[in-house]
Amino acid sequence: MHLILPYAASQRWPDAQAPWGALPGLQRLLARMCRVQVISDAAWERPHPLMPHERVLAQALGWPDAGPWPWAAHETGIAGPQAWITPCHWQVGMDQVVMLPPRALGVTEEESRQLMQAMQPYMAQDGLQLQWHSPLQWLAQGALLQHLTPASLERVSGRNIRPWITGGSLPRELVRLQSEMQMLLYNHPVNDARLARGQVIVNAFWLHGAGQLGASLAPPRIQCIQDLADSVQAEDLSSWQASWQRLDRELLAPLDRQQEGLTLTLCSENAAHTWRQVPMAWPSRWLRRLKPMDPSVALKALLDTSDIR
Repeated sequence: MHLILPYAASQRWPDAQAPWGALPGLQRLLARMCRVQVISDAAWERPHPLMPHERVLAQALGWPDAGPWPWAAHETGIAGPQAWITPCHWQVGMDQVVMLPPRALGVTEEESRQLMQAMQPYMAQDGLQLQWHSPLQWLAQGALLQHLTPASLERVSGRNIRPWITGGSLPRELVRLQSEMQMLLYNHPVNDARLARGQVIVNAFWLHGAGQLGASLAPPRIQCIQDLADSVQAEDLSSWQASWQRLDRELLAPLDRQQEGLTLTLCSENAAHTWRQVPMAWPSRWLRRLKPMDPSVALKALLDTSDIR
């Protein structure tokens, strides 16, 4: 089994003193494990288009780290190039463009369907067909999507998206469509009604999960536990601490009885460290028992470039 913990450490609280508290379950697991892989944004000029936990999942599926990452095709099982489109709000400032978390907009099904219907004719001009799946997920299909490597929605949600919309990271057709949709949406009746109710308008879209599904590896049994993510995105430290304690007690502690085959990946916003149960010579096992690793050392390493000895 491969267990992935996104936001096991977070850049939001880099200076907090052991914000996770005592984690005896994690400590017992790490005592029988060795770190076998480090994934970091440090090797890229800007953050990787995927979050670290998404990179680990993509790796398990046999997708290249440089992309494409056809999440839409993987999730729908439909053949051909496709991607997800999410209606969103871009907050434009002097030096940055911030995408508000799309879930915070509270877009209803009726609003979403109306907006998609208005955008479809413009998309069709570039060979893109849209299907409605949910208020924040429209499936786009078309040849234009085959080789794209856009940033994932989680990577850009609540962050400055300027690095992803400049510098030739998107084909000119998509850049043009983004500009056209901003003009179209500005005076759309859905947004007029939202403004009248004091709500933030939908003024843009984000395309993600693009590509065509090829031959994928059969992934191992993977669990990506999202319990910590909502607390981090809400900047709620006490909730995050409580979630960590619950995960340690209810999820990690029972795994101490598993004798072999366990892999654990701990993630922050910019790194993922993978630990695995491996055979150890008796001197190593003895040293680990005499001086068990403090879990805070492993977790703090996710926030900087320090190594673990």
